Amino acid sequence: MRRLCSAVLLAAFVAGCGGSDGSTRLVVSAASSMNEALGQCAPDFGKAENADVRLSFGGSDELAAQIRQGAKIDVYAAANTRLPADLNGDLLVEEPVEFATNELVLAVPEDSSIGSLDDLTRERAKLAIGSESVPIGIYTRETLAKLPSDQEQAILAQVRSNEPDVKGIVGKLTQGAVDAGFVYVTDVKAAGGALRAVKLPEELEPQATYAAAVVTKAQQPDLARKFVDDLTTGACADALRRAGFGPAP
Repeated sequence: MRRLCSAVLLAAFVAGCGGSDGSTRLVVSAASSMNEALGQCAPDFGKAENADVRLSFGGSDELAAQIRQGAKIDVYAAANTRLPADLNGDLLVEEPVEFATNELVLAVPEDSSIGSLDDLTRERAKLAIGSESVPIGIYTRETLAKLPSDQEQAILAQVRSNEPDVKGIVGKLTQGAVDAGFVYVTDVKAAGGALRAVKLPEELEPQATYAAAVVTKAQQPDLARKFVDDLTTGACADALRRAGFGPAP
């Protein structure tokens, strides 16, 4: 029901809002972890293309569900490659393009004594992670599955909240509701010093690759393709690098 309502609200928002200056409207649905980076570059893209770029952020799975439900979206940018590939297999988006990577880290408050995964169980830390259907939650579970089974289960036993996107995890951390959470390194950077990133052992790190695609029923397909190109080589690509994202593999 929550996802259906979200799709209806997005459709109503898009239908009811246009460029008051006669510019072309472009609707971009993107994973929450790109909020700051795309918020910086989208206005410049819009100015260059005489476009009114409307950004909608959320969990990649929820945004994919909105496309399946018929929301009027031009560009879909996800925090993994599987969701765009699934949509492409159902002919709902064009061929996805990989455009960035990110690093999974354990985030803790700046003054926390937690410095490793071992500390999560040693200190009985309350933990927030992503839900099983969202990329951040999938990456987290894949990472923990590489640990010895008893350590994996001990850490999962500390989970107090399964969030629909990384912003929810960051919110739980900054509000003091939990002691640690698995997020992307870019989310820690965007927290402005409130959080500290605990790097994971190299052998545990997942390959978090982002992919974008033009929605098959896009209202502005040519402009949408230009925006996807901008994610790979333009001003938005530069904004992503400044925010801490890595280049596509």
